[in-house]
Amino acid sequence: MDNEKNLKDEFKKADIESINLCHHREIRTATINDLEAVAAVEAECFPAAEAATKEEFAERIKFYGDHFWLMFDADKLIAFVDGFVTDHPDLTDEMYENASMHNEKGAWQMIFGVNTIPSYRQHGYAGELIRKAILDAKSHGRKGLVLTCKDKLIHYYAPFGFVDEGISESVHGNVVWHQMRLTF
Repeated sequence: MDNEKNLKDEFKKADIESINLCHHREIRTATINDLEAVAAVEAECFPAAEAATKEEFAERIKFYGDHFWLMFDADKLIAFVDGFVTDHPDLTDEMYENASMHNEKGAWQMIFGVNTIPSYRQHGYAGELIRKAILDAKSHGRKGLVLTCKDKLIHYYAPFGFVDEGISESVHGNVVWHQMRLTF
C-alpha cells in the first residue's frame, strides 16, 4: 500500500514538473511600451489607495526600467516586481512618489511592488520574479533588498531570506506595513 501511494506521489510530482517545463514564462525588464500593461496589472492587484498610477509608473520606468522584472505568458503581462536602488537603508513613502531618487550605484535594492494578476496566483510566478530580483541585486554588488508588506505576508517573504524588522515608517495608502530586509 505504501509503495502504491509513493508511486502516485511520484506521478503527481512528475506531472507538475512536466507542466512547468511546458509553460515557459518570459522574464524581462520594462520599457515605456509596457506602461499600459504595468498600470493595468497594478490596478488589478492593489486597492486604489495603495496602487501606483499610470503617471507614476511612467516616471518609474523612465528612471529605473531595468529594475522592473516583468513576467509574460505569451504576450500577456501576468506578474511584475519593481523598485529602485538607493543608499538609504530604509524604505520611505517619498521613494514611492519620487522616481528620481533612484541611484543606480546604490547599496540597497528596494522592492515597491510584487504583483500577480489573480487568475495566475498560486503558481510560484511572484517567487520566480523575487528570486530574479535577488540574483540581479547580488550580481550588482548590492548590500541586499528591502521591502514592506502587510503582516499577513511576512511568512511569504521569510523563506527568500527576508527578515522582519518591525513596523515600517511608511504609511503608504494609510496601511500598517512591516519592513523586511534581505542582507547578503
